[in-house]
Amino acid sequence: MGVWQRIVAASAAAGLSVLPFGVPAQAQNEVVLRVAITQQVDSLNPFLATFQASTEVGRLMYDFLTAYDQRDQTPVPALADRWSSSEDRLTWTFHVPEGRKWSDGQDITADDVAFTYDLMMRDTTAATANGSFTADFESVTASADGREVVIRTKQPQATMLALDVPIVPEHVWSEVTDVGDYTNDQGPVVGSGPFVLTEHKPNEFIRFAANKTYWRGAPKYDSLVFVYYKTTDAAAQALAKGEVDLVNRLGPAQFDSLEGAEGVTRNKANGRRFNELVLNSGAATNTGEPIGDGHPALRDLVVRRAIAQAIDRDAIIARVNNGYAQRGTGPIPPVFPAYHLPQPDPDPLPHDPAAANAALDAAGYARGADGTRAKDGRPLRLRLLGHASRAYDEQAAEFVKGGLAAIGVAVDVQIVSDNQLNESATAGTFDLVFSGWGTNPDPDFILSLHTCAQRPGADGKGGTTDTFFCDPEYDALHARQRAEFDQAKRADLVKQMQRRFYEQVPAVVLGYDNVLEAYRSDKFTGFPVQPDPGGVIMAQNGVWGYYGATPAAAGAQRDTGNGTLVVILIVGVAVVVVAGGVLLARRRGAGAEDRE
Repeated sequence: MGVWQRIVAASAAAGLSVLPFGVPAQAQNEVVLRVAITQQVDSLNPFLATFQASTEVGRLMYDFLTAYDQRDQTPVPALADRWSSSEDRLTWTFHVPEGRKWSDGQDITADDVAFTYDLMMRDTTAATANGSFTADFESVTASADGREVVIRTKQPQATMLALDVPIVPEHVWSEVTDVGDYTNDQGPVVGSGPFVLTEHKPNEFIRFAANKTYWRGAPKYDSLVFVYYKTTDAAAQALAKGEVDLVNRLGPAQFDSLEGAEGVTRNKANGRRFNELVLNSGAATNTGEPIGDGHPALRDLVVRRAIAQAIDRDAIIARVNNGYAQRGTGPIPPVFPAYHLPQPDPDPLPHDPAAANAALDAAGYARGADGTRAKDGRPLRLRLLGHASRAYDEQAAEFVKGGLAAIGVAVDVQIVSDNQLNESATAGTFDLVFSGWGTNPDPDFILSLHTCAQRPGADGKGGTTDTFFCDPEYDALHARQRAEFDQAKRADLVKQMQRRFYEQVPAVVLGYDNVLEAYRSDKFTGFPVQPDPGGVIMAQNGVWGYYGATPAAAGAQRDTGNGTLVVILIVGVAVVVVAGGVLLARRRGAGAEDRE
């Protein structure tokens, strides 16, 4: 049986129910790029969006003050065309040139920049997604002519050319009374990016039109629509049949199956994301009030280190990733070599079940008759939560369970919906959970997630951490690297932070997945990768892949006007394309691995 027949058979065997929906109407002869992914958008509000798919949407809609170069990811102009800083690095001046327009025709000015940052400084809800970038801002002011924005910081801040904050139009957002309730999904949504959101149907699709007045120049095609898929199997099948044009997050088997497929080109790249196993070492609010019901033994560093030594990360990479990954150490992957923590030598936590057993014996965790250890009458039995939407979690869970069984720790694997998992992870009602993040060229944001300040407030809201890690030594290193402008010294501090994270084990970074993508090269070509060479098309630190996509001379698809073609960025639901529309299986909620 061929791979696509197997996929169809597997889908049928799973008994997936489907729901019809109306495909968005297309203009006659409209050129569409159809992209497939298996992620969810948690919010279209740029102040609230944290999942990778959501931030990718945000980049399409809104430019930042600066951008990352497509080739080497160094800072380059975006809304600001030039900048300067005072000698003490406390005052930064950015110039916003004339002639750039919001998609509704109004001028983009420094007032929009000042408004965006000021909103984040005075409204904690507006700081939900990216508040760490403005946490040390003292003031932000725009010049009278609207051409310069001046930012004064409380202390030197090395991230000033890497402020990953979508700049929003003041004339729209000043009318928003409650940022937390604003969905920002009623098209056309006013933006400054290469695409304008025109239509959104939750759980079905998000449709964009090319911004014909984009200051870098309009994209080379007309429309982009993100449609929700449940599985990468369905997405890969759609690509092979020519129903979509671009897919990422393929599994190893799906990627291998596309080798030699007619009209399909594959792309393997080192990714900027990591997979991790989070240990509930003491979930608490930012005031230190405990929350959740994590196993108390996980507060013991001896137990956490034993768990780290029991997990065979190399076996997971070989058997689950089929070799398409690199061994994990800290949160910053090798694609950013200046800041990546190489495998420590000697490794304080090598894969060594014998050493893990000896440490637990010495700490008084005695084995019972069933082989499970216990202390103070509490068995070492842990709940491991995984995402039902990810085959990786279910497969990797078996390696974690087997490794921990060898040291007397029992594991109950619970593969649940993404919404269930996120609720449990946020509330601290877990012992172990699979998670992961995407990282940026500047390391500050990903490192800030594990500072004490990123734990949630007393109401359970506002935190962006997934580890609940709170360590004064780590926090002190974070403050130092943030203020360090000497790149070599800063890189050393960043590696010290990751070494501390590695040794304290709030999480075990399992690996850095290769990005496995494929596209219809008979329909589209010229997808710029980042970095170049060897980089990714999708999930970039920017939108170069989408913006630079060029229709193939003979293969570019145009809509016939009957609404049967869609541009698809697939996020969370299995899709079957039929002659008159699309049938969708009910999606699951997004998982922690979708965070940006």
